[in-house]
Amino acid sequence: MSAPATRRRHLLPFALVTERRLETPRGLGIATTIGAVIVALIISAVLIWLRGGDPIHAYVHIVKASLGSAGVISDTLVKATPLIFTGLACSVAFRMRLWNIGAEGQLMMGAWGATAVVMVGWLPEGTPSFVYLPLMMLAGIGMGALWAGIVGWLKAKLNVNEIITSLMLVYISIKWVQFWVFGPWSDGGFQMSPRFPREAWLPRLTDHSDIVSDFAGLTVHLGFIFAVIAAGLVWFFLSRTRKGYEIRLIGDNPRAARYAGINIGRTIILVMLISGALAGLAGAAEVSGVVHRLQENFSPGYGFTGIIVAFLARFNPLGVIVAAVAFGALILAGREIQPAGIPQMIQGIVLFCVIASDVFLRYKVRLVRR
Repeated sequence: MSAPATRRRHLLPFALVTERRLETPRGLGIATTIGAVIVALIISAVLIWLRGGDPIHAYVHIVKASLGSAGVISDTLVKATPLIFTGLACSVAFRMRLWNIGAEGQLMMGAWGATAVVMVGWLPEGTPSFVYLPLMMLAGIGMGALWAGIVGWLKAKLNVNEIITSLMLVYISIKWVQFWVFGPWSDGGFQMSPRFPREAWLPRLTDHSDIVSDFAGLTVHLGFIFAVIAAGLVWFFLSRTRKGYEIRLIGDNPRAARYAGINIGRTIILVMLISGALAGLAGAAEVSGVVHRLQENFSPGYGFTGIIVAFLARFNPLGVIVAAVAFGALILAGREIQPAGIPQMIQGIVLFCVIASDVFLRYKVRLVRR
């Protein structure tokens, strides 16, 4: 005679049940992003406390050091400018599920292209800004697009993984820039090019302090305006044009896009060219508007941080502006936060939480009584 069946006992009276969503409710993306950031800040606060720091003091310092006065707000926008460009570069590619993580390399090649306009000596001394600056920006766009176009061509024609190729090209671009700043373009043996002439500088607010005295010391430059305009143009392109619709369709359902007759290979190359052009423009704006020369390590990882910015904005070009300003504030204030490494830790935790929160966009999560 068999033994009577025993009822299985559970430790918890509730079970977690997931059900795939048929459609995502309007506004849920913003809500989950905000929730993910709050959770990330709580986790970061606990870790700061465990490392012997004061999380409340650290967060208050971040706000004061990045938004406490007109001067630091200007500096925050300077830090945000390349992040807007690289965030847009990543968002365009990621929207099509092309994982371009090589924006850092495309940024560096864009900076090299802009510097080449100054260094090759084709333009005579005294060339006006309205000649220098467009040529520098176009050179940055072209070099960034070329660098990313290599990745796009390999993906479209040979189906080479874009993560590997874009990352490997980052290392090549680093060595390429090092070759020029250590060699042909070295300024007196230092690891930097000679300082650009003033005509090759992007205009800054502080340059007009003789007209408006309140502009004195405000280093935000024209590149920030370019970045905001670029965000608006990318938003319009992705949401209001036929090609933008095709890009979104390929990202959401490549099989349906193929049946609809969309040339996926050609679109891959186009998207990578656009992505690289935006990252290249970030590099051109940085050397023309901030450092005014090409030098080793002029970027503290703007291309990689742009990946976090893109995810935080949910690949929304307009959301990229907000996310970039937030991370610009974190970078600016982080130089004085102790213990060291706190800003990088917060960035990593935010990225993890935002990616993890995608579960709530794809599934309904409910607690049910056992």
